[in-house]
Amino acid sequence: MPPQVSHGGAFQIGPSVLFCNGGGSGSSPKHGGTARRMKFHGKKLLPLLVLVLSCLSILRLLKIAMIASHSSSPECSSECSNFLSNATPAVDSESGGRHEPTPAAPAANATLLTPKEFMVLSKLVTRKAPCNLLVFGLQSQYYNLSSINAGGITVFLEDDPLKISEIKADFNGTRIYNVKYQIAAKKAYNLLKHARKNPACSPTINLLNQSSCKLALRNLPEDVYKLKWDVVVVDGPIGDTPEAPGRMPTIYTAGMLARTDGIGKKTTTDVVVHDVHRTIEKWFSWEFFCEQNLVSARGKLWVFRIPVHQSNSTSFCSSETVVNGGSI
Repeated sequence: MPPQVSHGGAFQIGPSVLFCNGGGSGSSPKHGGTARRMKFHGKKLLPLLVLVLSCLSILRLLKIAMIASHSSSPECSSECSNFLSNATPAVDSESGGRHEPTPAAPAANATLLTPKEFMVLSKLVTRKAPCNLLVFGLQSQYYNLSSINAGGITVFLEDDPLKISEIKADFNGTRIYNVKYQIAAKKAYNLLKHARKNPACSPTINLLNQSSCKLALRNLPEDVYKLKWDVVVVDGPIGDTPEAPGRMPTIYTAGMLARTDGIGKKTTTDVVVHDVHRTIEKWFSWEFFCEQNLVSARGKLWVFRIPVHQSNSTSFCSSETVVNGGSI
């Protein structure tokens, strides 16, 4: 038998049902017609209301998308270049034009040493002159280093032919070589992992120009590998964008050259690194020059004093202090 339906509660759904029913409600036919007309107009207005709300939502989404596309592009490029060019912007403010979308002139000026930084470098060369001085990179400021190092050997390695044409070779024993750097700065992280895992990159390798390490510069002039360098300056290549050649190979190669015995010389080598506010220069300097060898810091310039490598050591850095810091 079907269940009993209670007339006292189940159908008392709401006032609208009782109003439309008309039975026992006390409503006139006129009021019933008005309700039906309101219901009819409501059904016609509902699609229009949905359409208006949909259009407003679409316009709002388009506005948000336009704002995001306008502002996110500079942020992204800035963050991408931060890792490779300017990750820790705390040391100096003089390189502020490095990320300008303008051409090469501001970028070149951004790599110049400040007067105080150049004073540290010139005093170092003066103290060691006449000496063997190797410079990765060529700035107009460095022309004076040849005069300071009169009687010594000064070698510049530069990849920009225009810069090379501006200085006279064989002046005060100056040698200038045009070299090519082909590894983009964006490959820095993978190369650092490669160097840590690959025995071919360890400091025990003697023949750098025959090394299978991906960081080794194997096509430099022969005298670069033969001489024992008293001072090595790393300020090239420019390495100011992810696509530009980075300084990973020059820092690694400088670290290897500094630890190599020269002919009859077993002295320490001072390595000077510029632009250490940038991630690549900072990380690779810690990796191959070692924090315990840092003897001076001024602005964006670090100076490391590196002893001749001990043949029984397979790592660049140790947990103990290798060189007593002191001042330059």
